[in-house]
Amino acid sequence: MTPILANAFQTEISLSAAAYANQDMDMAFHHLERAHILGQRDFSAHLKTHGGMLKIGIVRRDVREIVGQIMRIIAVFPASLVGWVPIGNTGGANVSALKSMKIPDDLAVYFEN
Repeated sequence: MTPILANAFQTEISLSAAAYANQDMDMAFHHLERAHILGQRDFSAHLKTHGGMLKIGIVRRDVREIVGQIMRIIAVFPASLVGWVPIGNTGGANVSALKSMKIPDDLAVYFEN
């Protein structure tokens, strides 16, 4: 992960943590989705976003999210080995784990050469 991409990822993680501390789970999850887009090509970043999403699923008592995140956490390992991730995927259980999605314009700049 480039330093600029890592900084953007950390910003989203920090914004998520602040929202979580304020008990705004919707905003905390939103920032984790953005962090997922930025960090899904990096093993530890990818794992961190799914761990955060699992934590929010538990707080919300959202069984679908809990099960979805456990499955995604397990999938991080083989996906990292083969280097395959669905680009732009937001990582929540509300979307297919295999679906590529359009990267938001404000995040797309981090992937330009």
